[in-house]
Amino acid sequence: MQNHQAFIDAACAVIGHDHVLTSDLDMYAQDWRKKYFGRPLAVLRPASTAEVAALVKLCVEHAVAIVPQGGNTGICAGSVPDASGEQVVLNLARLNRLRSVDPANNTMTVEAGCILQTLQDTAESVDRLFPLSLGAEGSCQIGGNISTNAGGVQVLRYGNTRDLVLGLEVVLPSGEILDILRGLRKDNTGYDLKQLFIGAEGTLGIITAATLKLFPAPRACAVAFAALSSPAQAVKLLQHMRAELGERFTAFELMSDASIDLIRCHFPASPNPFTSPHSWYVLMEATDSGTDAALGALFEGALERVLEQGIIDDVALASSKAQAGELWMMRENVSEAQQIDSPNIKHDISLPISSIPAFIDEVVGALEKTYPGVRPIIYGHLGDGNLHFNIARPLAVDNAQWQDETHAVNTMVHDAVVRQRGSISAEHGIGQAKQEEMAHYKSEAELVVMRAIKRAIDPQLLMNPGKVLDMGSTS
Repeated sequence: MQNHQAFIDAACAVIGHDHVLTSDLDMYAQDWRKKYFGRPLAVLRPASTAEVAALVKLCVEHAVAIVPQGGNTGICAGSVPDASGEQVVLNLARLNRLRSVDPANNTMTVEAGCILQTLQDTAESVDRLFPLSLGAEGSCQIGGNISTNAGGVQVLRYGNTRDLVLGLEVVLPSGEILDILRGLRKDNTGYDLKQLFIGAEGTLGIITAATLKLFPAPRACAVAFAALSSPAQAVKLLQHMRAELGERFTAFELMSDASIDLIRCHFPASPNPFTSPHSWYVLMEATDSGTDAALGALFEGALERVLEQGIIDDVALASSKAQAGELWMMRENVSEAQQIDSPNIKHDISLPISSIPAFIDEVVGALEKTYPGVRPIIYGHLGDGNLHFNIARPLAVDNAQWQDETHAVNTMVHDAVVRQRGSISAEHGIGQAKQEEMAHYKSEAELVVMRAIKRAIDPQLLMNPGKVLDMGSTS
């Protein structure tokens, strides 16, 4: 850029001096895990789609790259600028209006800066459910959730964020507004353009609003915590419970004994339903539109049968909403316990569910052979094939030494994932953290198509450069 000050002055004219930030930018320039640090030219805080469009046109005029940013809660640094001092962060927190709620159509139209928990509460206020639920829901924004195609704990029943979006409003790299905010379940008029922007991490445009699906609010809920001997038993349990409960079955979360030990170490008030330790645990939930008593009877009957068949070793059924909340809090505390414990090498992977037991056996065995004393912290959404396969350091190895092993550990894990026809990113995206690995593991045909789409929509390559795709080598 030839003249920084001219750009800053023009941005101030669009959104006001108070919303063009040029100092004290640390909170916008680093990721949630504090592993990636950038240096933005400025942080721009528009309050409307029209202001976003005007700022994008200004960036095009001055050839300034744009890094869209929501709640900045991601772990792949997709919303962090580089260190050049020549990229602007376009923070969408002020686009936080609920434009409409339509209970009869089971939809709501919201702006990108709305906090996820606010949307959950809004749906509840009209006796509906917005099912996207994840650990950062109190601070993450729906625009970021859509841009990364977030998953969460209810994908088993309701699908990823992609499945919850009916329409989008997007500011394109030209500054033109693409309005496809339609609350339709059926629309067969050509290409489904919204799908291009869901999961694109802001590399194709800036999502400013979305029309989202709502569902009838469940009346009944049943939660159980099961102990079992192996991931293979967990897969059998999943098959059994889905066969017995069908669409009522909402969540199925696998946790290793090391995960539970870590939780209880750092959160000693966590519940302990069993008198003896077990190798693996599963947290399950079912919901229904009927009564708690009716659902509880179905749930308990299904659990009795898996006990009789030896699929599980023990089970604790939550007897109250408070007990259910305590069990779910254990699952939510896994990430926090890891942060407290020590840095670990994280993997957000997905696999065919049937392949998960063999994958765990193979990779854990290889890790233990290569790094004696290593501590795999394995947990995640087994019901949809998504594991958080995080590797904590051997206690004899210091943090710095362990971080030096990141590439070697990643290669070991991701090579095995790809051999099983899995994915190296299930719900957290690519961002900066996995860009190089995606280029390695994706086929050349896939990369060629993705780069062609990027160049067609963003020919100046100004939208979130350095994220997802390496555009330096094109075919």
